[in-house]
Amino acid sequence: MPDTPVRVVLVDDHALFRDGISQILRSEPDFTIVGEAADGKAGVEVIRREKPDVVLLDVEMPGPPVLETVARVRAISPETTILILSMHDDPLLVNRLIALGIGGYLLKNVTRMELLSAVRSAAGPSDQVILAVSRGSLLNNDKPVPDRLSSREQEVMELTARAMSNAQIAGHLNISEATVKRHLYNVFGKLGAVSRIDAVNKYYKTDRRRPPRQPESDPH
Repeated sequence: MPDTPVRVVLVDDHALFRDGISQILRSEPDFTIVGEAADGKAGVEVIRREKPDVVLLDVEMPGPPVLETVARVRAISPETTILILSMHDDPLLVNRLIALGIGGYLLKNVTRMELLSAVRSAAGPSDQVILAVSRGSLLNNDKPVPDRLSSREQEVMELTARAMSNAQIAGHLNISEATVKRHLYNVFGKLGAVSRIDAVNKYYKTDRRRPPRQPESDPH
């Protein structure tokens, strides 16, 4: 057991799930919860302030895509180990997150002991990546990633370039906000982008399209 408790931040938009994780960690003497947040933007601010040892980060939340959030956390608190929590083990997303430097990717159906073991390992000096995903996800990791964006992904990028939020894009395309986020994850991976602005710039550069003109402000 370490001399000082492992300092943990929880970032998940489901309060009941976040409370459950908090209770599990608080029941152990070697953990202390130093902050919580319900979305990526608020989570980044908590991490900036607390500089925790470990952050447990939900993969699908309101706010910026998880790839962008991970990149920001790595920039503001490089010593913090990021453990991703997810309901899905998308091989493409797992690979992109590992490339950004996460310390682990856990499915939300892990057991209590698996969670505690993962957080303890993440707080240690090891440089290993902790994975608790399905066997099928690992077998699919060596499949080539398609370079071209699908027609739906292109539609999402066109609307993103107009500075529309995920909710606005979802309403415009008559799809769920979670589906918009999933399209953005795929686009980020295909383009090697780490933020919405980066994705838009690379999208128009790669496809040699003309970016949409922004409305001019009235000089009067």
